[in-house]
Amino acid sequence: MSDQLRPRASLRTAVVWEVLKDTLERRVKATGRDALDVLDTGGGTGNFAVPVARLGHRVTVVDPSPNALFALERRAAEAGVADRVRGVQGDILGLFDVVERTGYDAVLCHGVLEYVDDPAEGVRIAVDALRPSGALSLLGAGLGGAVLARALAGHFTEAKQALTDPSGRWGEGDPVPRRFTADQLAELVSAAGVEVGAVHGVRVFADLVPGVLVDTEPGALDALLRLEAAVAELPAFHSVATQLHVLGEKRV
Repeated sequence: MSDQLRPRASLRTAVVWEVLKDTLERRVKATGRDALDVLDTGGGTGNFAVPVARLGHRVTVVDPSPNALFALERRAAEAGVADRVRGVQGDILGLFDVVERTGYDAVLCHGVLEYVDDPAEGVRIAVDALRPSGALSLLGAGLGGAVLARALAGHFTEAKQALTDPSGRWGEGDPVPRRFTADQLAELVSAAGVEVGAVHGVRVFADLVPGVLVDTEPGALDALLRLEAAVAELPAFHSVATQLHVLGEKRV
């Protein structure tokens, strides 16, 4: 596990970070360039952008929140990578108003599709930002994880509602506008011109385990991280993951 990610936060980011880091290493070898151009749409305060910049890459973060971008600037400066991180206010649907089309070796689209009116268009725009053979890292809310969480909390009617609702919502109070199955995300990515390389279940157990256990039991955090990594690529666990990660390469 990278020391660039805080231990507690690593439960939410470890699987995606390790996959992303390996992907960027492969792109470095494929392009022959040590420094890649990476776009992080909806990148917020830099949970991924700053670690990616610490690997030596140039990262552009597009986010609609000026407060998040201010925090990103401060975080990048504290990490000593301010010269490699650029924050721009905008959103996925207006992406090419603020960044270059086909200008990036890798695009991160994490936690974005849940909030756009047309997820298919959002994916197409993200892919249009990629250079040929560029890598797409897509992270979306998982339907099954929400159903399981509501059921385990005793909210059985809400669990069934999420299961049958076209957007995967459990009710009016649901803060997430849309959730996906692994097949739905893979189909969106493929339709946008990306060859799907791998699908990962993220936070399969992390959101179900009591925090006090992870924080107080010796070795529990590391053991849970290893378990999450072990099940991430197993399709049987994708249906209960809180988030789903799709990794692909833009077709030439």
